[in-house]
Amino acid sequence: MSAAILMPRRIHMGAGAIDKLAETLTEFGFRRPLIVTDPFIASCGYLTRVEELLAAAGFEVAVFDQCVPDPTTDSVASGLECLRTSGADVLVGLGGGSSIDTAKTMAVLAERDGPLRDYKVPNRLDSGLPVIAIPTTAGTGSEATNASVVTDADTDEKMLCLGMGLMPMAALVDYELTLSMPRRLTADTGLDTLCHALEAFVSKKANPFADALALDVVAAVVKWLPIACASPDNREAREAMMMAAMKGGMAFSNASVTLIHGMSRPVGAHFHVPHGMSNAMLLPVVTAWSVNGAPERYAQAARAMGFADPLDSQSKALEALVKGLHGLCRDLDVPSPEAFGVSERDWFAAVPLMAQQALASGSPANNPRVPDAATIEQLYSDIWHGDVNLSLN
Repeated sequence: MSAAILMPRRIHMGAGAIDKLAETLTEFGFRRPLIVTDPFIASCGYLTRVEELLAAAGFEVAVFDQCVPDPTTDSVASGLECLRTSGADVLVGLGGGSSIDTAKTMAVLAERDGPLRDYKVPNRLDSGLPVIAIPTTAGTGSEATNASVVTDADTDEKMLCLGMGLMPMAALVDYELTLSMPRRLTADTGLDTLCHALEAFVSKKANPFADALALDVVAAVVKWLPIACASPDNREAREAMMMAAMKGGMAFSNASVTLIHGMSRPVGAHFHVPHGMSNAMLLPVVTAWSVNGAPERYAQAARAMGFADPLDSQSKALEALVKGLHGLCRDLDVPSPEAFGVSERDWFAAVPLMAQQALASGSPANNPRVPDAATIEQLYSDIWHGDVNLSLN
């Protein structure tokens, strides 16, 4: 079986990569960048740094700095209005996954009419204005994916969009931009990276290219994420997590995500749970349910993470995987939905719709064990009650 491999045309990595922006724009012949970012990045100095760098190089710079966490169709529409009045020939997504997803979605909608819901999966978005991505968090991997996620402001559905038009032309991956990330954000984005890689490895669309990336990423996250959370100034840990985030994005972009992400998006949309945190809430329960669909692959992942020894039996490795993931989420203080502030009444009232939205996203169909709506509803119930099948009985 062949696999089509997608990635940015140019990647600058390492300390100071952000300073390569003017060079990268010149390399591709762009002169009028629109910087797409959020109010926090605008206030903390990163935006000013980029503006000054580009002004010194003679670029005509415009700015849209009103991105919101978990972008919505309304926030994207505001960005589109700015794009159309700016005359920009390239978008620069500067920030976390939300800002980069906003930039990518603006880029594809700039060439299209009608609402974004008309273009969500199973449709494809294979053309758009060019985007250069500069991530300031280590998690989403959006700088190296052909995907974006935007919430429909009218329906509260988190819509998955896919296509080559969403792949950035270039990525400047500078781990120094993550040194100020707080512990909670570090944990959530790092666990998002772990989900990307694990899901890509067990996906029905897995392939050798994505496999190699995914196994490297899951091992790196288990090793370095606790260190980055405990010692935020540890540059080695920050660099390792930044690398893992990008490689995790490449892994799932060239395979797919599966049931965890499929179920996570509705949780984020309905209850405004940060994306990485909602993935982590689901990770142990959904993995425990899924392992029998691809036991050899899950056991291999457990050994790569160090949760299981190379000589452990398959069944022992699977049990160690679920216990290890549960322990990692516990150690990183991942809250339950109730601890996050969701009421039991609201959770269960939303469960039937969340199950339907999860299935409609298409991601659960790539899971090694494919659920129906009733099974997803039961998994949501297990997640609420904290029912992790640690012994896989």
